Amino acid sequence: MPENRTLAVAAGGTFLVLIAFTTPLATLASTAAGLSAGPGGQAWILSSMCVGLAVALLVSGAIADDYGRRKVMVAGSALLALTSMLAAAAPNTVVLVVARIGQGIGGAAILSCSLGLIAHAFPAGPARARATGIWGAAVGAGIAVGPLAMGALDEAGSWRAGYWLLAALSVVLVVAARTALVESHVDTPRPVDVLGASVLGGGLVALLAGLVEGRQEWTRPVVIILFAAAAVLLAAFAVWEGRTRAPMLELNLFRRPEFVASIAAGTATGAGIIALMSFTPTFLQRAFHYSTFEAALLLLAWSATSAVVALLARRLPAALSVRLRLVLSLLLIAVGQLLLTADTSAIDLLPGLLVAGVGSGVLNAALGQIAVTSVPAGKASVGSGANNTARYVGAAVGITVVAVIATRGDLLSGYGTAALVTAALSAVGAVLVLVTGIRTRAPVAA
Repeated sequence: MPENRTLAVAAGGTFLVLIAFTTPLATLASTAAGLSAGPGGQAWILSSMCVGLAVALLVSGAIADDYGRRKVMVAGSALLALTSMLAAAAPNTVVLVVARIGQGIGGAAILSCSLGLIAHAFPAGPARARATGIWGAAVGAGIAVGPLAMGALDEAGSWRAGYWLLAALSVVLVVAARTALVESHVDTPRPVDVLGASVLGGGLVALLAGLVEGRQEWTRPVVIILFAAAAVLLAAFAVWEGRTRAPMLELNLFRRPEFVASIAAGTATGAGIIALMSFTPTFLQRAFHYSTFEAALLLLAWSATSAVVALLARRLPAALSVRLRLVLSLLLIAVGQLLLTADTSAIDLLPGLLVAGVGSGVLNAALGQIAVTSVPAGKASVGSGANNTARYVGAAVGITVVAVIATRGDLLSGYGTAALVTAALSAVGAVLVLVTGIRTRAPVAA
């Protein structure tokens, strides 16, 4: 059936992007050794794909809705293949960072289109709830499989092998997207908001670059200049979007409680659990002398649990609204993070990882659903792009906060403090979603 082929491509593409996103978590040590990357270079290797994702998610979503989701999915998959090849052959840190940014741009096109394709193929109701649950499971599965697969390839041969594998799988995705997808877009496309896209991209690049450079010293002139430029450009973007006749992001979307809740939950997800879990493999290796593979294996308690729960989320009671699912899942994640304060052995982290995994599974499924229902019909890719932009900008901020807190002084106590901070961020996100007053009263199946 066409809709099942669409779901397979959308979920498979999401799965592949999350594998690419997690690759440095398992290969950073050998990558840094092979390219002679210092602390600054390592920070950029870890964060560069976030830059590409944040910059391109909203732009690619708007282009996909107006000019064709299939076209953008194919183009994003091809770019992911090319930049993965560039990463595999990178002779130095700069080239690898550029390649990772390119992977982020290609991945952004895939992520923004995936939910748009699902929304077009599946009408609102039980079928779409099932499809968004599978999409949410693909997020968790990619995070689960990525570190294990890339860590195994790294230990068996070289860190470059993982990027070659990504390139090959991306080529498969190109073929699948071209042959299995049916083109979809709005009936009346609008002109591309080139100025808005450029200003937004420049502002996000400046913001994320400031966060990465600031990890070395926050008072350096370059850091101050980057943050100032980000503030000016993002303010200019808001002004321009309010005046242009064909905005990339219609500001009146922020009058929709569902849209505001989607952004708040996405930001809290990135700044909270994603940020902490991104640092956890490094923590396990440094504090408990785990190997890369052992750290990835323990992290399965969170990531694999989230994938399974996302598939089962559609079976939650029908009276549990989307708003309540977002609120309760963020609170459950916060509880899991509070449990991640053990200072005796890594196994003591297991209960917290499992609890956070359950919360993350429910949250991923709910975010997939609200991202497409919080925007007007035909704008599902914009909704997906906005939600995921919030997620990865939040992750960039959260990873910086976690890294700064956890590496000051004793690593065990630092990690515990970081877990408390991210738990607070998750709880704040739950409160923000609650006070938006989402009027969604449809049952979970809808």
